[in-house]
Amino acid sequence: MAIQIFGTSKSFDVKKAERYFAERRIPVQKVDLKEKGISKGELESVVSLLAKKTGSRSEAIEMLADKKNKDYASFAYLDDEDKFGKLLESPLLLVQPIVRNGKEAATVGYAPEIWKEWSCL
Repeated sequence: MAIQIFGTSKSFDVKKAERYFAERRIPVQKVDLKEKGISKGELESVVSLLAKKTGSRSEAIEMLADKKNKDYASFAYLDDEDKFGKLLESPLLLVQPIVRNGKEAATVGYAPEIWKEWSCL
């Protein structure tokens, strides 16, 4: 499976991520959060991959939320399942970019130091 980049075209970090993979001639599938959003299955996959690194599902969900977003206040005091639902209904609340390497790994934000360790690269 190709690398997936979830984000918006206005995000500078998304543009940098796209450039990182383009420079290495690695095919990517871009999912525009503004136009398409993120499916429940995709978000669940990202959360489970991040939970392996963070140690808990709740930390992974918290890691995905953009604390600088104006809607973060309505997110901060929800319980975990409600937070997951809020991210699904408001995908622009997600930190960008979210980069997923199939079912193997996922990152949040611009993380070339992690991407270069991925086996597909």
